[in-house]
Amino acid sequence: MYLEYYGLSLPPFDLTPNPRFLFYSAKHREAFNHLLYGIRERKGFVQLTGEVGAGKTTVCRAMLEQLGDRFATALILNPVLNADQLMKAIAMEFGLDVRNMDRLDTVAALNQFLLRQAELHLDAVLIIDEAQNLTDELLEQVRLLSNLETDDRKLLQIVLMGQPELRTRLNAHALRQLRQRIMVRYHLKPLSRAEVGQYVRHRLQVSGAKGSPSFTAGALWRLHRYSGGIPRLVNAVCDKCLLAGFVQNEDQIDFRKVGVAIRELEGRIDV
Repeated sequence: MYLEYYGLSLPPFDLTPNPRFLFYSAKHREAFNHLLYGIRERKGFVQLTGEVGAGKTTVCRAMLEQLGDRFATALILNPVLNADQLMKAIAMEFGLDVRNMDRLDTVAALNQFLLRQAELHLDAVLIIDEAQNLTDELLEQVRLLSNLETDDRKLLQIVLMGQPELRTRLNAHALRQLRQRIMVRYHLKPLSRAEVGQYVRHRLQVSGAKGSPSFTAGALWRLHRYSGGIPRLVNAVCDKCLLAGFVQNEDQIDFRKVGVAIRELEGRIDV
């Protein structure tokens, strides 16, 4: 609605995890490099955690774009499944037709696929998002997948992404075999106050902004205070702010407009 008014070519604060908009703060760059290192060096398991909306999925998708054609990838976004369903979902994400197979046959088909990949000097990566929702049984099934290997290499690299609860889950004694196999770990922290300002300007520039709209220092302070540096919350507030600016025919977003946007998001009047 407000794109034409501000002269923007793309929605700057869309909530979808578009790698084009990834802001490489020092934290996000480190997360990106940890993922890439763990996969390219075939470390087996990689763990990435962070608060809801911290940017884990966006970092992961940017990393996938860097892998190139040497890698086959399977991305599981909703791991709330039983063991049979999870194995089938993984195999189907790799393009295998396992619809009428039981779990043993599904794992066998997956193993054959991974062996063919290895023969062609190709790699395979399994990424499980929201991994904190996996039951202990499913985490054990994922661990068993890491046993698929040849004499000199792991056939499958596995990335577990999730909220901070994932770290707590993996510290449980019952999951010590899995925890001991995780060679690369990174926890993605929120943006600092200065980074929130840089983040907002970055997304506006990617969207084609030419100096307008602009956020005052007070607006950015309030934005950080409310969001805690979580990019998804920053996006939600900024989107409301730009809409308010458009409605009021104003290019500058100030402290007051951020407050109005927060009120609308929270559905309360005491902000």
